[in-house]
Amino acid sequence: MVNTTRHTFTPVILVCLIFTMNVPAQPSAPEIIAHRGASHEAPENSMAAFRLGWEQRADSVELDIRLSSDGHAVVMHDATTQRTAGYDKPISDQTLAVLKQRDIGSWMDPKWAAERIHTLGEVLATVPPGKKIFIEIKCGPEILPALGKDLASSALKPEQIVLIGFNAGTLRLARQEFPKVRVYWLVAYKKTTGADKPPEITELVEKAKASGFDGLNLDHHFPIDAAVVSRVHAAGLKLYSWTVDDPGVAVIWKAAGVDGITTNRPSWLRASLE
Repeated sequence: MVNTTRHTFTPVILVCLIFTMNVPAQPSAPEIIAHRGASHEAPENSMAAFRLGWEQRADSVELDIRLSSDGHAVVMHDATTQRTAGYDKPISDQTLAVLKQRDIGSWMDPKWAAERIHTLGEVLATVPPGKKIFIEIKCGPEILPALGKDLASSALKPEQIVLIGFNAGTLRLARQEFPKVRVYWLVAYKKTTGADKPPEITELVEKAKASGFDGLNLDHHFPIDAAVVSRVHAAGLKLYSWTVDDPGVAVIWKAAGVDGITTNRPSWLRASLE
């Protein structure tokens, strides 16, 4: 049977259809990564900061790892415990047992005096289902065996784990060692003149592709717009930004279409973007 029903459109409907067809697609909300946990309100790289990050609806938490003298991957940003624990000695010269005695919370507020240094494995066990963790390698390839043990014993899926770092050489080795997890290259931006000028995006994309990385994680001072993001995505790479606590900057990066933004204030930044 042939349907002979005629469809008519009122002028209002036609206007709505034309308007809808010409409205540009809005960029999707970027992933929010809690930098060293929700470190604006709790001591960085502490279990309290990670818990608060999840409570503040972060999609991921980010942490730093270094190697203890007895071969454990411990969660710590600095090379020594001076700044956050008041004890000026390299992490690499302290055993895990000694490191676990260090108070890493009182420097921020006495109420955090119970916070201690944890192993990577202990933090991995706290990542909720469907959430991710960004692991920044702060030392050299000597930590890869310890990292491998923690990843192997973790219940997390490969898609929940991202390795990041500034040292491209160490990241390339990590890429080879852990082929199932994503690897993003951290790059700082220095606005200089002369020979020491900031790297071009095209150059970074080429190096990342040649190294087998899955994406770039750029300092938020990089001049990024939608065209740059499209160029990175066209190369099959993800593009992330760090560390953004200014909603004006975050809006620019969101409008450009970046995949994620790292911040010390996940809840506040998400509310600002929404």
